[in-house]
Amino acid sequence: MTPSVSFAERRVINMIVKGTYFQNDPDKPLVYGDVEITNVKRQRLRGEECKEGVLCEPVMVGFCGTDNELMRMGSEGLLSAKFPEGKNRLVNGHEGIVWVPSENRFAIVLIRGGDSYDPTRYTEDETYFEYGCDQADGLFADKQYFNPDMLLPIPDGFVEDGKLKLEFAKKMVFPDPFACMLFQLERMEDLGSAHNFRVAMKKYKCDEVKARDIAREEIFDRTVIFGLGTTGMFIGDLIKRKYKNANIIFVARSSEESQKVRFALEQTGGEYLRNTFDSEDELAKAIIDKLEGRATVFIGVSGSQVEHRIAFDKKVLGCNGIYNSFSLGPKITFDTMPFGFENHLIMGSINFRQDHMEQAIKMLAESSYDKIVELIDKEEFISDPIGAYKNKIYSKNAPLKTAVIWNEKYIER
Repeated sequence: MTPSVSFAERRVINMIVKGTYFQNDPDKPLVYGDVEITNVKRQRLRGEECKEGVLCEPVMVGFCGTDNELMRMGSEGLLSAKFPEGKNRLVNGHEGIVWVPSENRFAIVLIRGGDSYDPTRYTEDETYFEYGCDQADGLFADKQYFNPDMLLPIPDGFVEDGKLKLEFAKKMVFPDPFACMLFQLERMEDLGSAHNFRVAMKKYKCDEVKARDIAREEIFDRTVIFGLGTTGMFIGDLIKRKYKNANIIFVARSSEESQKVRFALEQTGGEYLRNTFDSEDELAKAIIDKLEGRATVFIGVSGSQVEHRIAFDKKVLGCNGIYNSFSLGPKITFDTMPFGFENHLIMGSINFRQDHMEQAIKMLAESSYDKIVELIDKEEFISDPIGAYKNKIYSKNAPLKTAVIWNEKYIER
């Protein structure tokens, strides 16, 4: 076992380590090298005390689309609001697993905290931070400080002789996005139930309690997931686990024979429609034909402007349906006349709670999602971080998920 560090070591306030960090620079928005980390007192939730961080060693870290967006923002000089107080850079990385020397254990970092009752749904009079994303340094460094209350335990059975099993470590780059999808499912259930229970009361001649249960399930009768990255795959998986009768169709451009399409269909039992159509009208008709009706819920995860046009302009989303916008970037427009008469409901929220993270860790531990994670060699990444992002991690032929083993001594290959 790796020996614990002394209390004195844990009390170090500033430390120079190697890591990658974002900065405002048109040519070098992402850099690998020496970076000073600081042990800042942080608050997990409103009403709790601010606590000094515990020094941790990142073990495996995943790359997220947010990282790519932050790199773009840095190249355009737009990152200042994201930097930790008093710094002119941000150590990135928010998906992964760390070793906690002082506690002799591995942990998953709960990313969001702050002076708020729920940091993922903070209000205008509350504050928040996100490790690796917003006002707090993240995991892409040899060592880092994290609030001790935000170091979530891993399930038993995945550590042997002080090392993590590689398959398990790969799965642990997903708790953050998987937790987001648990939140999305919960929100669609809540909204679907509230949105349509009165119709169900009339249709099935039942009381409100029964009608809410029916409406909650029926909102997934004809589900369109527009886009097929990991978030689309996760929400499809979660819907099908809970609602066996849900009819799920993924719409994307990838070949039917691609790994991610085959894996998604295997996980969810859903169907796939490849978008090779010459027009949006043809695509919309193909979706409706495959669904055998208009969608009850339309989940946009492609990041493209075409999502809302297919749902609203081309009328793929049916009456009383929910439009779940989970893409970052696209603008949503709709014609208010049919929108009002068809009783559409639009939602968008990129959140989760700590209990979602804890549930995600347990569910992922029992999953086979390690199969979609490919590793990039650490030396290849740190020798040219920007090139790695552009040419491999987020290239046209990029794997579904890329991660890097940051500290080999904790991984059992």
